[in-house]
Amino acid sequence: MTNKRERVRQELLADPRLVEAVVDAVHEQVPAYTALDGSRFPEATDLLLDHWVTDGAIGDAELRRFRGIAAARAADGRPLQAVLRAYRVAAAVLADEVAARAPQLSAKDAFALTQLLLTAMDTISEEMTTAYAATSERLTGDRDRSLQLLLDDLIAGRHASLGALSARASRLGVQLPERYCLLVAEPVDHGVLDGGSSDISLTASTALLAALGGGGARGTSLAATHGSRAVLLLPAASAGAVPDVLRRYAWRGCVISGESLDRVAVAHRLAAGALDTAPPHAHHTDRVLADADAHVLALLAGHPVVSPDQIGRIVLGPLVDRAQRHLLEALTAYIDTGSANAAARELHLHPQSVRYRLRRVRDITSRDPQDPWQRLTLDIARTIVLGGRNG
Repeated sequence: MTNKRERVRQELLADPRLVEAVVDAVHEQVPAYTALDGSRFPEATDLLLDHWVTDGAIGDAELRRFRGIAAARAADGRPLQAVLRAYRVAAAVLADEVAARAPQLSAKDAFALTQLLLTAMDTISEEMTTAYAATSERLTGDRDRSLQLLLDDLIAGRHASLGALSARASRLGVQLPERYCLLVAEPVDHGVLDGGSSDISLTASTALLAALGGGGARGTSLAATHGSRAVLLLPAASAGAVPDVLRRYAWRGCVISGESLDRVAVAHRLAAGALDTAPPHAHHTDRVLADADAHVLALLAGHPVVSPDQIGRIVLGPLVDRAQRHLLEALTAYIDTGSANAAARELHLHPQSVRYRLRRVRDITSRDPQDPWQRLTLDIARTIVLGGRNG
């Protein structure tokens, strides 16, 4: 220790303008710290000046404190770069204040301060970066796991109320979509993931979610895994992107939409059951089964979740309205006779008129009567609807 350094230290610590200068500089150079009150700087400047006077170095206890600060910043989402920048600015101001008192110091004193500040900032940066990264990784893992558990509880029906679900999601930084679609998807070739394991990883599910535009700091989407399948809860607007993404990833899936959040468990049961029972040719068009496919498959398996009449309406949509009776008649004739020409003869129409009506059926229902699987679903639905009318 030198008496000169000690005198300068005492002079600086007694001068309130030191803290003011540090705070003003940080406010000016680090925008993220515009609300900084400077309450921690007296302790920090005292620490550095004390080590300068004694030719000491930052010890383990002090490094633990800096690591704790970095962990806290990771937890509250403040970028570490701003924290370290604030420390560098404070160190520069301290060096300037000491330099202003240079007549009282020797070259050795000035060199000792420079060396201390450089070494201290290097050590602090390394320790805080390591602690920040470790905390961020842990928090991200915890949050991802918590989000998966939230979706697990949704699809298992383990929740007290929609209010409780929303509050739980809000604490995790997500907002559950008011209108959603539930996607259950699986690789066409299960061996392409995870070294041939029959189970897929959460990473694969979140990659699929990212490709669909989900996730983010305040996302409205959730991802989970169930054995060989990914389960994604997406905003309803994301449904249109599903076919292209599944083709790109060589996956297939089933999308259920229109259910309320308290019926996600029903939607999951429908989608999973559809993937279990759908014949291979049901997937060939765009790799995605929809609500109508799932309800028909549930009916065929003897496990419908709605009445047969509702299934008919889900598949046919507006075709059940009386205003569209001519389209339903064209569809019925086509299915019964097997061709547009034969249907035209039965209906006493020109074949082109029948073909036009079949195109309208396809546009309205999103089901092509010429596709074997989609023709079957249309056949089942029109049988239900017409049978109910005749009854």
